[in-house]
Amino acid sequence: MITYPARITYSKKDKAFDVEFPDLKGCLTYGETLEKALAYAKDALNGYLESIDLRALDIPTPSRLSGKNIYQIAPDTSVGFAIWLKMARKKKHLTQKQIAGMLQIPYQNYQNFENPRKANPTLKNLVKIQNVLQQKVLVG
Repeated sequence: MITYPARITYSKKDKAFDVEFPDLKGCLTYGETLEKALAYAKDALNGYLESIDLRALDIPTPSRLSGKNIYQIAPDTSVGFAIWLKMARKKKHLTQKQIAGMLQIPYQNYQNFENPRKANPTLKNLVKIQNVLQQKVLVG
């Protein structure tokens, strides 16, 4: 599954845990506890990825940032799958129409696979995607 690093630091001034995604400009949140900050981080990540996808902006590739105060945050499964699929397709230099043809499914069905709000492929289609992309399908 795709994950993005989040830097979570405690602010004594605000008495809260501030969350920043270094790879995603402007993706910020906070929580009163670390547990809440982690939950809100996931919500912020989902919203950010859905927003840039809706606006047809390039999806930033997650860095391998690690260290103190760095937490790997995974989006919801449908969001993560849709983003992963779009990135994998683009890496193969395929259009949505081309991959739909290779999968032998209607173009509109394939479009839904790359839509974070609608991604819900069947197991049969997951196997097809795996074969066409020649890589393991990454889901939650």
